[in-house]
Amino acid sequence: GIVMTNDGNAILREIDVTHPAAKNMIELSRAQDEEVGDGTTSVIILAGEMLGVAEPLLEKKLHPTLIVSGYMQALDDALKELRSIAYEIDVNDPAAVSEIVRGAIDTKFCSRWGPLISDMAIKATKTVCITQPSGRKEIDIKRYAKVEKIS
Repeated sequence: GIVMTNDGNAILREIDVTHPAAKNMIELSRAQDEEVGDGTTSVIILAGEMLGVAEPLLEKKLHPTLIVSGYMQALDDALKELRSIAYEIDVNDPAAVSEIVRGAIDTKFCSRWGPLISDMAIKATKTVCITQPSGRKEIDIKRYAKVEKIS
């Protein structure tokens, strides 16, 4: 039959591939969907770009471990930069938390409902949040909440 969707993982599930790299890409998409529930297309595009950048290096006979070490150095550099621009927010300040959540989901289809969806997401997160004796907060959405996509 015909499948019509904009869900990257759903599209990739319908493709039958034999190439090992293609199988890894599909597995990457599945893992992203399972762990996060979103971003499957972005992960595939990023991984594809990383493979595309590696191809000319492989053609120049650079060893794959050297290429991977370059990616690991790039990851370290990116994390260092992210740490330098990160800032703390007061999780007890509803306006600050709401601003962060809206920034994350306003690019999605739910932005048309304004603060309703972000407020619901914050309330749902607070409902399943468990504060450990150490003070660390743990949010296990797989165990305590079922997240479904609205079609």
